[in-house]
Amino acid sequence: MSAARTRRRQAVRPGPPGGLRATNRAQRELTIRDAALTLFLERGLDAVSVDDIMQRAQMAKGSFYRYFESHEALVAAIMAPAEALVLRALEVCRKALARAATKDAQIDAYRTVGAVVASLLMEYPGQVRLYLQECRAPNAGARRPIVSLAERITWYALDITRRAQTHGILKPIPVAVSALTVVGAAERLLHAVLQEEDIGNPLEVPEQLTRLILDGLKAEGVRLPR
Repeated sequence: MSAARTRRRQAVRPGPPGGLRATNRAQRELTIRDAALTLFLERGLDAVSVDDIMQRAQMAKGSFYRYFESHEALVAAIMAPAEALVLRALEVCRKALARAATKDAQIDAYRTVGAVVASLLMEYPGQVRLYLQECRAPNAGARRPIVSLAERITWYALDITRRAQTHGILKPIPVAVSALTVVGAAERLLHAVLQEEDIGNPLEVPEQLTRLILDGLKAEGVRLPR
């Protein structure tokens, strides 16, 4: 029997939704995720073993595979809520740009991307820190969910920039240059906030970032809504 099949056979049955067994399982999964995230931030993904995680979680090492099939599955579970928030916001912006009939509506659609930064910082600071720490490393092993998210963010940034240029919002400079500038600026500002650098009120960063980008990249004659 393969290792994967053995792990699946060992998996704890979740029980009825809302029942005691399901509740206990969810709590144990959360304990493992929290322990792993703390260690990943302290040491990096490659330096943390299952044994390390389960010791921090104060659980038996062998029970790890009752909840997660692999390190990669664990990282995917840790990143899932932050990933859903980011990708949902990018998709909303993308669709809003497609149907926006006025320049103001188009610019407002573009600015929704900046708004998600505040939500990420408030709700998922640990996941944001882990993303920034690991997203530029090789796409291998436990890091795959993070690098995959980075690739999807880049795809959205390119598509949104292309749409914005088509609408005449942004200057017609190479799409990749414009899009990657935005991604890089957002990542650097997120890092600065998490490192508590002196950049002013963190809650104002999303709006300031959006305005800086649009002021710097907007096409001639485009007026930004105040």
